[in-house]
Amino acid sequence: MAHIPTDECEMQLNGVSEAMDLLHIDVETDLVKDKPGREDVQYSRNVLRKQRHWERQLAAKKSKRKEEKQRRKLNRKQESGAGADGAKFSKRVMKAITKERLAEAQCTGLKLCVDLSMTDCMSDKEISRLAGQLRRLYGSNKKAARPFHLFLTELREDSRLYRECVRMNDGFLNYTMDITEDSCLDLFPAEALIYLSPDAEEALETVDADKVYVLGGLVDESIQKKLSFSRARELRICTARLPIDEYMVRKSNTKNFHSKILSVNQVFDILLTFCDTGSWREALQAWFPLGKGYVVAPDESSEFPATQTLDY
Repeated sequence: MAHIPTDECEMQLNGVSEAMDLLHIDVETDLVKDKPGREDVQYSRNVLRKQRHWERQLAAKKSKRKEEKQRRKLNRKQESGAGADGAKFSKRVMKAITKERLAEAQCTGLKLCVDLSMTDCMSDKEISRLAGQLRRLYGSNKKAARPFHLFLTELREDSRLYRECVRMNDGFLNYTMDITEDSCLDLFPAEALIYLSPDAEEALETVDADKVYVLGGLVDESIQKKLSFSRARELRICTARLPIDEYMVRKSNTKNFHSKILSVNQVFDILLTFCDTGSWREALQAWFPLGKGYVVAPDESSEFPATQTLDY
């Protein structure tokens, strides 16, 4: 048997010892990795929070795309400038036809007021959003086959909203609508007015040519409840709501979010489509945003299907 020097033997033992130590460290590291610590839990929460945020953004984009698609579908014939015989009109002729149609609406069209008396309680961001909604509302009215006679009531020239409308909306001062500092009660008798509010008890069954419909010009990100309904009570005029409960059901979603609160222009688009088609089902299907958590109920559903839930 060969003799191994003592020094060399000690070096080999030390090498084995170091290797064992390294192996022990690797095992401990793996064990630590297998145990979720605070940082891992926090990381998981951040991932879930970002995922929920992404899902909200995706739902909002999907709803917006659907609205734009429906808007293009409903107005394609008008935008193409096609006449009854299939002939196409120039942009100049179409502009003249639109102007004539809006002028006629101011004499014979259905009347609708946007009550802008509640803007003092809104933030600058909300004011800007409302100005954009008024632009879209007017754009829809311009393209409608039978436009409304529009009134912007209680809109003062020295108000933030007026300045924002002039700044954001090209040609705002030339809109074919009545812009006034008077209230809807100054313009029409109380018995002719119907204030549309999501908190009203009675559902709107039809649109009456003898009535004047009032929309609350309000963007409220803090979700103060019943503002438009309280305003209608203050004016002592009748209220009604869109027949969402009668024609729509809740759709289950990951956020468990359901809301019947619509923007001014969304309510107006629903009214326009109903007046054109005579169908609340079709109007709600076209313009009620998907992100609100409601879908139109099947035809065979019960009369008041709001308590039902559809699982998709």
